[in-house]
Amino acid sequence: MANPLPYYRVLRDEHPVYYIPAWDTYALSRFDDIWQVLGLTDGTFVASEGTLPSAEVLGHRNDGPVADPPLHPMPFHANFDSPLYEEVRRCTSGPLRHRPVAKLADRIRRLANERLDELLPRGRFDLTQDYGGIVAATLVCELVGLPTDRAPDVLATVNAGSLAEPGEGVEVGNARPGYLGYLTPVIEERRAAGADGAVPIPDALIGFRLPDGTRFTDTEAATQMLGVFIGGTETVPKITAQGLWELARRPDQMAAVRADLDANVPVAREEIIRYCAPAQWFARTARRPYEIRGTTIQPGQRVITLLASAARDEREYPEPDEFHWDRRIERLLSFGHGQHFCLGMHLARLEITIMITEWLKRVPEYHIDAESASRPPSSFQWGWNRIPVQV
Repeated sequence: MANPLPYYRVLRDEHPVYYIPAWDTYALSRFDDIWQVLGLTDGTFVASEGTLPSAEVLGHRNDGPVADPPLHPMPFHANFDSPLYEEVRRCTSGPLRHRPVAKLADRIRRLANERLDELLPRGRFDLTQDYGGIVAATLVCELVGLPTDRAPDVLATVNAGSLAEPGEGVEVGNARPGYLGYLTPVIEERRAAGADGAVPIPDALIGFRLPDGTRFTDTEAATQMLGVFIGGTETVPKITAQGLWELARRPDQMAAVRADLDANVPVAREEIIRYCAPAQWFARTARRPYEIRGTTIQPGQRVITLLASAARDEREYPEPDEFHWDRRIERLLSFGHGQHFCLGMHLARLEITIMITEWLKRVPEYHIDAESASRPPSSFQWGWNRIPVQV
């Protein structure tokens, strides 16, 4: 949790399919292996135990394939196989597709500049929380139907949910009641208002019928919004802030990007995502036998796909531990791959591009206080929660 990168290198070089007996789980660390596994859509691997199963779940040894969870109470839809998974996902994906997201560019630009109007006169502030964090959390509030003045509280709650003490794991599920405290009232209010489509994500979930003909309860509908609520709030600010830090470390690369912001920031963004994306791993459970590098993963066993290791795999990226703003990137796993690719991928790319561009337009010089930056421990994400900056 302090620095996983050296361990990932050992895994890639010496143990690319690494068995963890206590969890009956295999850890995959090479890019191509993970790309192949996540790309399977035939039911070989499912997320019926969760994409981030707790230690309690992993500690249970399965005797054969694991079935989908029961419909009620309905857990997060990623735990289900096709077709239910895709059907519920469509309720939350509408506003996050490429064309609707493109229409948010002006809104994101306005939010970024409003934050800069407030922050720049201070001279010193936090690049992760005060700039990118508030912009991203405000957009999440708008997407799920929360008042935007709750953005600071949403940001703080989501950040707190991924922390851990050294030596302890994060039980991601334990934080969800706190998250649902924001989301369940949204469902209640939208249901009372008639769920007429004015707030597309909660309204679509309210109208959704499950295979047994029933509808979601308020809590069940709120649970389906967790992916947007958590992923949209926490990841983008960390990538944006660290990306600006990486450019500041390299004046020659900064100058090259500044030479044509509109053309070069989208190119640099892809390297920033590869180099800085904080999510470390996601899990799947085998439902059918699968052979990889001479090892057969049996039904009921799990795989942990180490996405952050894949991002530093020299078999995919030459000099992977170096930051090259104009690196040619043909494949990227930071948003996942296959059936469970990141729902907010288009929005994340747009937010990162606009926030970096507007920053570089308005801030000719800035200094990162590296000694005061903090990267608190977490079993799931390894990101800079605080990056103090002086402008």
